[in-house]
Amino acid sequence: MFRDQKIGVISSHSFDGEFTGRIISKFKYVPIKGSSSKGAIRAFLGSRRHLEQGNTVAFTSDGPRGPAHIAKPGPVLLGSKTGLPLVAFHIAAEKPWRLRSWDRAMIPKPFSRALLCMSKQFTVPVDNSAVEMERCQAELQAAQERVRNFAEQNVGRVGEPEFPVQKI
Repeated sequence: MFRDQKIGVISSHSFDGEFTGRIISKFKYVPIKGSSSKGAIRAFLGSRRHLEQGNTVAFTSDGPRGPAHIAKPGPVLLGSKTGLPLVAFHIAAEKPWRLRSWDRAMIPKPFSRALLCMSKQFTVPVDNSAVEMERCQAELQAAQERVRNFAEQNVGRVGEPEFPVQKI
């Protein structure tokens, strides 16, 4: 859906990360090397540089090790340093295959329905206090939960004539 828009995606230096980086490139996204567990500073600086060039960066906000569905502070920190807005999103697939990984990663089955949900934008104040950072982290977490819950509950309704577009 968002191919060829120069969207940067974090990809680690590990063997798995190299494999993931190649897939990211094949789908016309831009791999940014680093992860929250190894190379966090490199990933942060690469993401910031990518944003300063007028591009977008997408995160798996629960990081490479989890816990699943719990947002890490990286996106909020990046937002506070750049002044750019954040948007939470989730893609649900109808009856996907689920991996036995910590995050139960999904692989959509061929021809299955999918639903992409996005939150409204919110801005993290630039260079704010620790209390304000926690509030923004909670806002990101709440937005992430709203879009995930809506997408998972409604993916089976995709394509119905009465399926509503809602602000969540």
